[in-house]
Amino acid sequence: MSTRPGPKQIAVLLLLTAAAILIHGYHPYIEDGEIYVPGIKQALNPALYPYNRGFFASHAHLTWFPSLIAGFVHITHMPVDWALLLWQFLCVFLLLLACWQMGRLCFRDSRACWGGVALVASLLTIPVAGTALYIMDQYLNPRSLSTPALLFIAINSIERRFWSAALWTVFTAAIHPLMVVFGLSYAILLLGMEWSQARPRTRIVSAFLLLPFGLFPPVTGAYREVLQSRAYFFLLRWEWYEWLGIFAPLVLLWWFHRIARQQKLPMLDLLCRALIGFGLFFFVVALVITIPPRFANFAELQPMRNLQLVYILLFVFAGGLLAQFVLKDRAWRWLLLFAPLCASMWFAQRELFPATPHLEWPGREAKNDWVSAFLWVRGNTPVDAYFALDPDYMELPGEDQHGFRAIAERSRLADRIKDSGAVTMFPALAGTWHEQVGAQSGWKTFQVQDFHHLKETFGVNWVVLQRPGVAGLSCPYQNNTLLVCQVQ
Repeated sequence: MSTRPGPKQIAVLLLLTAAAILIHGYHPYIEDGEIYVPGIKQALNPALYPYNRGFFASHAHLTWFPSLIAGFVHITHMPVDWALLLWQFLCVFLLLLACWQMGRLCFRDSRACWGGVALVASLLTIPVAGTALYIMDQYLNPRSLSTPALLFIAINSIERRFWSAALWTVFTAAIHPLMVVFGLSYAILLLGMEWSQARPRTRIVSAFLLLPFGLFPPVTGAYREVLQSRAYFFLLRWEWYEWLGIFAPLVLLWWFHRIARQQKLPMLDLLCRALIGFGLFFFVVALVITIPPRFANFAELQPMRNLQLVYILLFVFAGGLLAQFVLKDRAWRWLLLFAPLCASMWFAQRELFPATPHLEWPGREAKNDWVSAFLWVRGNTPVDAYFALDPDYMELPGEDQHGFRAIAERSRLADRIKDSGAVTMFPALAGTWHEQVGAQSGWKTFQVQDFHHLKETFGVNWVVLQRPGVAGLSCPYQNNTLLVCQVQ
C-alpha cells in the first residue's frame, strides 16, 4: 500500500491540523519558548539581549533551529509572530502526515490509518509519563520539528529508502542532537529485527558507550542544586502514576503484537515488538545513569524521553485497531469516542492557562496583564535595558508561563524556573545562575535599597513588580496586576 498521500488525503490532513491547533491551543511564547524564541530574535537583531545571553544562546549554538526560522523570516520578510504560527502549523501537519504513513504501513484498512491520525491529533498535549514532555507543544520549538522527523526516519528505513532516512537523520541531528538518538536507535532496532541478524541492542549499547562523556563535567554544588529542581530527570522521584506511564504502554504494545499476529498484520507486529525492546532498553539506561549519585552529571541526557516516540506510535496503533475492529464505518461510534476526548483535552488546556486566550493569534490584543506589561516593555524601553523580575515569576498565578525575554525582547536576571533548565544542560552557567538567583532571594519583601543593590551589582536598571509595588520608584507603566519601574 502506497504511503504517498494524494490531494484528498492532504486536504483531510490540513483540516485535522487546523482542528488539532484549535483543540490544543496556541501560545508562542510560553515555557521553553523563553529559551528558543530569543535565539531567533537575536539572530535577526544582534543588538538584542546584551546581558545574560548564555541562558538561551547556549541552546541556540547547538541547534540549527534559530537560524532556520530566522533565515525564513529574513527571506520572506514575514513578521516573526506569523512565521512562528506558520511553522507550528507545518510541524503539526508533518506529524499527522507521518502518523498516516505509519498507519498505511501497518494496516490494510484505510479507515485504520485515519483512526491512528485522529487519535494522535486528539491527544497532542497529553503528558508523556513523567518526562515533562507532550507529544507536541502548544508553541514552536526544536522538538516540534524533531518529533515528526523521528517518525520519518523509521518510515524511510522500513521502506528501504535509506538515503531519505539518512537525510532525515542529519536534519534531526541539526535540529535536536538529543532526540535524534532515539529515532536512530529505533530504526536500527527495526532493521535488525527484520533482517534477523546482528545484535541491535549490542550496537546501541556500543554507540551509547561512545558518547563523549568527557563533555560532562563533575557535579558542583550549584549544579547539583539545579539538578535536584528537575524531578523528571530522576526515575526514583517519579510518582506512581508516572511509573505506570512507563509500563502500561509496553503491556498494550504486547497485546497489539498478539492481535497483529492473529490478524496477519506483519508490519504492526514488527513495529510493536521493536518498540517494546526500544522502551525497555532506554528504561535500563535511565536506571543506570539516574539512580547512582556518581552518574548525576549524565542525568541531562534524559533517556526516558524515548517515551515520546513510544506514545506516538502507541496511539497510531491503538487508533488504527479501534478504527478497524470497533469504530468501523459507524459515524456515531467515531463521534462517541472523539467528541468527549477532544472536549476533555480542550478543557485541560483552559485549566492550564486560565488567564490567557486559548489561541494567541498574531496581532490579537493581549488579555493577560503580564503579556501586556511585557509588550509595553518591548515598545517603550531601550534595547539595552536590563530587567529584574520575581525569580519565580513564570509560576505566579495569572502569569501562565509566559516568557519575558521572548515577548519583551529585553535582558533580565536569571530566574529560578526556566533558566535553571538551561543550567542543567550547560553546567558552566551554574555559578552565574546561582549568584543571580541568590541575589534575588526574598524578592517579595524587597525595598528600594534592594533594587539599588541589584543595580550596583549587576547593572539592573528596570524592574517588573506586582502591585502594590514599592514606594520610591518611578513606574511609567502599570495595569491591574503589575508595574514597570525604573531603578535610577
